[in-house]
Amino acid sequence: MLKLIGFDGDDTLWHSEGYYRQASARFTEIVAHYVDVGDSHVQASMLATEKRNLKLFGYGAKGMTLSMVETAIAITEGRICATDIHQLVEIGKTILQHPVELLPGIRDAVAAVAEHHDVVLITKGDLFHQEKKVAQSGMADVFHRIEIVSEKDTATYRRVLDEFSLEPAQFAMVGNSLRSDIEPVIRLGGWGVHMPYHVTWAHELENGLGEADAPRMLTVDEPSAIPAAIAQLAQRAAS
Repeated sequence: MLKLIGFDGDDTLWHSEGYYRQASARFTEIVAHYVDVGDSHVQASMLATEKRNLKLFGYGAKGMTLSMVETAIAITEGRICATDIHQLVEIGKTILQHPVELLPGIRDAVAAVAEHHDVVLITKGDLFHQEKKVAQSGMADVFHRIEIVSEKDTATYRRVLDEFSLEPAQFAMVGNSLRSDIEPVIRLGGWGVHMPYHVTWAHELENGLGEADAPRMLTVDEPSAIPAAIAQLAQRAAS
């Protein structure tokens, strides 16, 4: 039987990626003063830099800010001025200060699931930023436990499950990212509810899920559908 349900934070409980997209657009405007941004070279360079820096800076606004500065210096061959570099830093600060806006209906959905299962928030990114978002969301009281992690992989989920003394088959994860929220859990033998967000960072689109994994996951379009999806997965788990 399903006993524990995990929920992602960014773009599952509250809006997030849109602010990063705005920052990316502003980054492109700044470097356009130095290079031709008419092709995909600028964004491809930025993505490559971010992915390369993940093991050093981790996920979140601070890592993105440092990667924007590094990318800007590289693609302008050092011609970008100090004033524009300062603007890039300010863009990063703006992301860190954005308001926390819950997805419509998500609090009711989590509360409904919590009536039948323990619920845990498992979110990744910068510790200070994620703690701030959890506090501002007003949802901390709904969760049995809050986990802020540097990466979401099989080792992370296994650690959480071990601390709850649960087997993977007793756990389901709800989130917008197939790469981080769904695939690692399914690889362990757990279950997943995928709720796509309208925009997703390219890195999070990469995953190895296939048709064989379909029975262990469901896809929903909105938060109100989450409780029914969990109930359906609970039936599958019981059988």
